[in-house]
Amino acid sequence: MVRKGERMIEVTKINGQKILVNPHMLEIVEETPDTVLTLNTGRKIIVKESRQEIKNLVKSYRKDILA
Repeated sequence: MVRKGERMIEVTKINGQKILVNPHMLEIVEETPDTVLTLNTGRKIIVKESRQEIKNLVKSYRKDILA
């Protein structure tokens, strides 16, 4: 979920914990079949959201910051 004015997107780690991720830090989003986010720091995070859901969150985030 992206809220007006937020600088991050909310995702759910595989253990159910909600976290905020800076979408500018995303380098790779892949389904293996779990969705793995690779940040430009090399850190990997496994999340419950699908690759398409992550794509939609990032698109929504970008629309919000450009509005």
